[in-house]
Amino acid sequence: MTNRTDGPAALIAAGRKGSRPGPRRAGEGGWTPWLYLAPALVVLGGLLVYPIYQLGLISFLEYTQAQVSGGEPTTFKGFGNYAELFGDGQFWQVLLATVVFAAACVLATLAVGCALAVLLTRVRALPRLALMLAALGAWATPAITGSTVWVFLFDPDYGPVNRLLGLGDFSWTYGRYSAFTLVLLEVVWCSFPFVMVTVYAGIKAIPGEVLEAASLDGASQWRIWRSVTAPMLRPILLVVTIQSIIWDFKVFTQIYVMTNGGGIAGQNLVLNVYAYQKAFASSQYSLGSAIGVVMLLILLAVTLGYLRLIRRRGEEL
Repeated sequence: MTNRTDGPAALIAAGRKGSRPGPRRAGEGGWTPWLYLAPALVVLGGLLVYPIYQLGLISFLEYTQAQVSGGEPTTFKGFGNYAELFGDGQFWQVLLATVVFAAACVLATLAVGCALAVLLTRVRALPRLALMLAALGAWATPAITGSTVWVFLFDPDYGPVNRLLGLGDFSWTYGRYSAFTLVLLEVVWCSFPFVMVTVYAGIKAIPGEVLEAASLDGASQWRIWRSVTAPMLRPILLVVTIQSIIWDFKVFTQIYVMTNGGGIAGQNLVLNVYAYQKAFASSQYSLGSAIGVVMLLILLAVTLGYLRLIRRRGEEL
């Protein structure tokens, strides 16, 4: 007499055993993700990689208006453009001003954006909607339009701000620090909505029980933000911080429009405007390209250093 093992349980077990996939072959499906990424990689290669290659190439050449017009041949200069750039005292002054100005813009943008994000969680629906619409309107305004409006608002003759503050005919763009302050206010005005919306979305994703427990323990709003909310928002704060550093370090339009090309005697120059003057006002395209390469390397170093610091702390990105 034979034992029959063709019952339901046996058939299911046999089906599972028969359908079990074998060991995956080496390289199987290895090209599939790259095929999906190929269109995006092609676009990035055309819009990012190739311009960076051209920028680096021109920075090693003797490339002025004479070479552009064909009057003189293009020659390889090596690191001569960088040596000339690093030997220029104005470059180091502009670099220092750019770093300080960008740092102030980043800190102010993060402070305003985070404060308003917390405020959005405390107000009712109608004020929250009004604040969101106003912030998104500022964010959507083109930089050149916003800069022109701010110049009018702070105009010494016709601007309403001086009248409200009782400053008379005080010119904000005449002094170096007042001009940088005016540009900083405009940069923060058009940049904080990104931080506000991103941080607000992160706060809403935090479980309400966590914040309620901290409040029941007697923690103040500042203590809740510093000890509970901010640590949980650290990956989001990392993203908005890096984005703000990149945007504010390469500010061009606001400085160029509001200080009329860099201020009196170049007192309000930043690296982007300085590169523009070298490349197009002075027709020294190779020097302008060298400044662009330096800016790229600085931003890469700051971003990679920040990411490495976060990884050393054992935090997930």
